[in-house]
Amino acid sequence: MSLLIAGTMAFDAIETPFGKTDKIVGGSATYAAWSASQFTHTIKQISIIGGDFPEEEIAALKAKGVQFDGVEQIQDEKSFFWSGRYHMDMNTRDTLITDLNVLEKFNPQLPDSYQDCEFLMLGNLMPSLQTQIIQQLKNRPKLIIMDTMNFWMDIAMDDLKKTIGMVDLLMVNDGEARQLSGEYSLVKAAQKIMDMGPKFLIIKKGEHGALLFHANHVFFAPALPLEEVFDPTGAGDTFAGGFIGHLARTKDISYNNMKTAIIIGSAMASFVVEKFGAQRLKEISKEDIAKRLNQFVDLVNFDIDIE
Repeated sequence: MSLLIAGTMAFDAIETPFGKTDKIVGGSATYAAWSASQFTHTIKQISIIGGDFPEEEIAALKAKGVQFDGVEQIQDEKSFFWSGRYHMDMNTRDTLITDLNVLEKFNPQLPDSYQDCEFLMLGNLMPSLQTQIIQQLKNRPKLIIMDTMNFWMDIAMDDLKKTIGMVDLLMVNDGEARQLSGEYSLVKAAQKIMDMGPKFLIIKKGEHGALLFHANHVFFAPALPLEEVFDPTGAGDTFAGGFIGHLARTKDISYNNMKTAIIIGSAMASFVVEKFGAQRLKEISKEDIAKRLNQFVDLVNFDIDIE
């Protein structure tokens, strides 16, 4: 059994108040795979890349257990490219360039070797493509997690709602939750979204942590206060990779284990923002992760006496 990750593998050019990069490797599936590979080593990737995607990046991911049978490469074309500039608060950004390139031709096809997946992570993609991937699976995975964004709410709401109705857990940020539900209260928004189909909902709040909803339960996971945040690009995808990587490793999809998973996802996201791109995820060790998780425990652990 294995973890299936679908999403973009791309190039980014990023400018933040603390620096800028030329073209570097990015994409939702790239970040998610690097993060999940810290916890599970049977990851099957679904994406599309151009002939310009670095061979060394492919080799590095393969060395971490990521399989590329479901990654289509069009040699004479370019990979998806995105360029953006972040504002001082690092939570808002302006898109400068979006070149779809090979992504315009993406028609995901699952190899037979991908039919044994137990966990499916649908990174941010066109909702109709996410649906297409689900429908190609002969057996439903134990857990299907979906990420999306406000862009699809603007241009493909009907397709989006159809896909949401097919998944077990949806991940959105607080603004997207409000737009999707039409509710300002995140508690009311969560209930409306779960009424669309998902049993679980994660609402990400950037530097203010994340909320996990299930039935009448809610769990809050803080974000670790960091001295320096260089690049928030991919933080949500890294969070998702850590979250589902832990679930795939433990094979436990209970609400209580998801509480642990959301802390692990938050810890992984706290690493990726420390450098541009996925570089930090390539450097960290199991010991680094354990130390960071202990920092999260210290952050929220307290004793209280009520008389």
